Amino acid sequence: MSKFEITANGRVATEILVGPALVDEPVLPVRSGRQQAVILTQPGIPRAIAERVAAGLDEQHTILELPDRDEAKRWEVVAELYESLAGLGVARHDTIVGVGGGALTDVAGFVAATWLRGIEAVYVPTTMLAAVDAAIGGKTGINLAGKNLVGAFAHPAKVIVDTAVLDALPLTIKREGWAEAIKTGFIADRDLVQLFVDSPEDPPTEEIVRRSIAVKADVVSEDFTETGRRMILNFGHTIGHAVEIVQGISHGEAVSIGMVAAGELSRDKFGFDFPINATLASLGLPIVAEADLKAVEHLVWLDKKRDSAGLQMVLLAEIGVPQIVHVTADDLGLGLAAIGLA
Repeated sequence: MSKFEITANGRVATEILVGPALVDEPVLPVRSGRQQAVILTQPGIPRAIAERVAAGLDEQHTILELPDRDEAKRWEVVAELYESLAGLGVARHDTIVGVGGGALTDVAGFVAATWLRGIEAVYVPTTMLAAVDAAIGGKTGINLAGKNLVGAFAHPAKVIVDTAVLDALPLTIKREGWAEAIKTGFIADRDLVQLFVDSPEDPPTEEIVRRSIAVKADVVSEDFTETGRRMILNFGHTIGHAVEIVQGISHGEAVSIGMVAAGELSRDKFGFDFPINATLASLGLPIVAEADLKAVEHLVWLDKKRDSAGLQMVLLAEIGVPQIVHVTADDLGLGLAAIGLA
C-alpha cells in the first residue's frame, strides 16, 4: 500500500491510500463524535462497492443512490440530497462518503462542503478517472449553465483508491482515466508518459495511479485554490470541457481531444514536438471532435480560467515544462482546427 498526503496551512488536509483490497477495510478516519455516515453512490459497479464499504462500517449508515455520470451533478439532484440529509438528521460531526466515479465524487464533495457550511467527506473512487483526477485535490462542483461553474474548494479527509477495483474495470472505463493520468505526465513526469508509450494497450495500473497522484498531490499542496501553479493541471481542459458538454462525451475523452488542441498551440508558440496525437490514439482515445463549432467557441470563452486580461490556456514548452499563456481568438481557431473544428 502507498500513502500520499495533501497539506494545507502546514497540516495534513487529505490522506490518500493506494493499494489492493482497501474497500473491504474501514474507510472512515478514526475520530470521536461521529454518529452516522451517509454513502452516496451510483448504479452498477459503484453500488456494489458501496455495499462492501458499508459492510466495514461500525457507525450507523445510509446508502443513497444518485443518477449515473453527470446526471448526478444537476441542481435538482443536489436539492433532493439536502432534503434527505435533513431528514436523516445529519449533523456537523457526521460524514459523507462518496463511492463512484468522478461526477459522484464532485457532487458528494460539493454537498459535504455546503451542508451545515461543511462536514467531513471521504471518497472511494471506482473509476480510473476519479482515482487519478476528480477525487484528488479538493475541487467540488455541479453543472449549472456550464461545466462545474458552481462549486467549492474543500479537501476530503481521506481518499481510498483500491487498485484491485480499478484493475477489474472494463477497458473503456480505464481509458477515460488514462487521459487524465497521461496529462499529469505531460505537465510534470516524463517517465509517466513513457509508461504509456511503452505499454499503450495495458499500462500498469498501480504505477500510473501512484505516479499521477504524486504529481497532483504535490501541485495541490502548493496551490490549493488555483491562484498559481495549480492551473497547470488544466492542460487540455479549456477546449476539452466545451467539447465534453457540446458533444456529450466522457470527461476523459474530451480531455484527450483538448490536449490535441493544446498540443497544436504548444507547437505553434513554443516549438513543442512530442507526438501527442499519435500517443493518445495508441491508447484508444479520440483526437478529433464531432461537435458544433460555434457552441464550442461560446463555452470556451465562458471558461473559469479567464482573468482580466482574457482567456488563459495551459501549453507545453516541452514535457514537464507547462506554460500558462493568454490566447487570442486566432489562437483558439488554430487549436479548434487541429481537432477538426474549423
